[in-house]
Order: sequence, then C-alpha cells, then structure tokens
Amino acid sequence: MAHFALAFGTATKNRDNKIIEAFFPHPVLNPSDALVSAIAQASGYAEGNQAIEISSEVCTELANAFAASGDVANAAFAEKAVQSKQPLVLVVLATDEQPQSVAEGFLKLQLISNRLVKPHGTVLDGIFGLLHNIAWTNQGPIDLPELADRQIEARLAGETLTVDCVDKFPKMVDYVVPTGVRIADTSRVRLGAHVGEGTTVMHEGFINFNAGTTGVSMVEGRISAGVVVGNGSDIGGGASIMGTLSGGGKMVISIGENCLLGANAGLGFPMGDRCTIESGLYVTAGTKVSMLDNQGKEVEIAKARDLAGKTDLLFRRNSITGQIECLTNKSAVELNSELHSNN
Repeated sequence: MAHFALAFGTATKNRDNKIIEAFFPHPVLNPSDALVSAIAQASGYAEGNQAIEISSEVCTELANAFAASGDVANAAFAEKAVQSKQPLVLVVLATDEQPQSVAEGFLKLQLISNRLVKPHGTVLDGIFGLLHNIAWTNQGPIDLPELADRQIEARLAGETLTVDCVDKFPKMVDYVVPTGVRIADTSRVRLGAHVGEGTTVMHEGFINFNAGTTGVSMVEGRISAGVVVGNGSDIGGGASIMGTLSGGGKMVISIGENCLLGANAGLGFPMGDRCTIESGLYVTAGTKVSMLDNQGKEVEIAKARDLAGKTDLLFRRNSITGQIECLTNKSAVELNSELHSNN
C-alpha cells in the first residue's frame, strides 16, 4: 500500500525527555513500498503513522535501506548520524491525517517548505494545539520552562544566550533554504511557508505557515496562514491578505497570477488572475463594490465575494464619492526579471 511520506532526522528533547522539534534534511513524499519495507525491517516500524526514536546503532541499517532504494542523500545522512549525539527520529506516515506528535507536525511543515507539497496539500488540523511555544536561540531550541536556567548557565560560562523569538514555529531557513529565493529578513518567513522559485521577500514581507507563493513573486507585505499567491504577482509594501487565522473564517483566500496588491492595500476574498487592488484600499468579502461598464457607468452593486476568482479586474476608490469601484483591468503586472533571478 502506498505511503504518504517518511523522513529520518534529528530531534531536540526537553528535560522530560519529550521531543520539542525535529529536523529532516531529506523528507520523502510517496516513498516506494520497497523502501518502506526495508525501513520497517531496520527500524521496527509496523504500520500506520508512527514517530520512532532511533538509536545510533540502527543508523547503518537505515543507511543500507536508503542506499538500496537509490536515495543517496538520506543514505549519506544516516551514515553520518551514527556519530550523532542528538536524539534521532524516524517518521513514517502511512496516510495523510491530522498529526499526532510533534515530530509528525514538523515533518509536515518541512514537506511544504521543501516544496514537496503546496499549502493545503497536507492535513495540518490541530497543529497549533500540538506544538507549544519554544525559545529559538543561538544554541538551538529550548523549552520555555528551561530557558532561565540555560541563560544563567551561559552567563556563568562567559557566554550569551541569544533568544531570536518565542514561538510555536521557527524560521524556515533554519531548516531549509529553497532554491532560487531571496529573503531579506529571514525571521519573517515561518517554517511551513512555501516560497516559490524566483520569489523575493523584502524586509517587511511576511509569509506564514501553510501559505506562500507558487512561483516568481515580489512580497513586501503580509501573506497570512492559508493564503496562496500565484506566479507573477506582487504584494506591495504594507499590504495584507486576510488568512483563516486572522478573521477570514473558513474561506480560503488566494491571489491569482500576475496580480498587484498595492501598497497598504488589503484583500479578504479569493482574487482571480490579472487583478489589481489600488494602494490603500482594503476589500473584504462583504465590501459593496460598484461595477462599472467600459464607459465608466455603474451597472450594479455587488459584494466582493461575488467576484471571487474572476479575472482582469481593477478595484479602486472613487476619490470624489469614496465609493469602491470595479472595472476591467487594462494591464497585467509585469515583474522585473532581474529582481527575481535569485541565483
């Protein structure tokens, strides 16, 4: 039977011997039955979704199993792991279901950031309750109840323990740096973000988990959880896209290809291809919009949600009446190719 995913990596435990995070350098999507069978013989995996702690003695057998399947990268990692002093963990997911362990949750986030699945391409239900706040530091992740003692230990040793953030989700680049991207401030892209080839994230840009871009994009604003931005689209400085965690309800907000969300603009409904929202204009699903014909005359009043997924639209605010208007978009966004050749 086909399995959803598997991965072998390192973990961090707290003083209670519980895993608080896991790093998987080469996760495998849809592993072959032969690989799963070989891994099972080496690790003791039986069936279903499991996170199994692995001793260093088993690493050689895992390396042989990966090598036999042609997975050179994981085989090399397993060979190196023989000497590891860090806890080791193997996660095998027979099916794509709600994660039941921290290791499973971290694997799913890394599947997205490795571009193996797109946002909404794996079940992440309950992940907020599963993970807990961690101090992400220059000495690795530290469980919050242990942070004060670790800070004192560092000072007594003449060291400084720097806390980058306290969060459930670490920054993506501590786990994976996708090819062909530029990220000005790495702390603003969470693990579980999907950053497409050619995307540039400027200093004030932000991408949440289970969200991101599918291709070339300029991100100077906020891409909230669950939001997907299509190829060739530009999220202007200070712009914000409403996500399911920030009041968007269950509606999945998205932006199509070659769109422009102007500086300090906002979006709260799914937008089709080649659409533009002018700077400073926030359009939610319930916003009443005056639909204009080619002569600029009002045809009807509609709610923005009724325009979900429709293409070639320009949203603007009438500077005299204040009415939000929608008319045919006359030009698509063209991004500067030199800015997105992120070699």
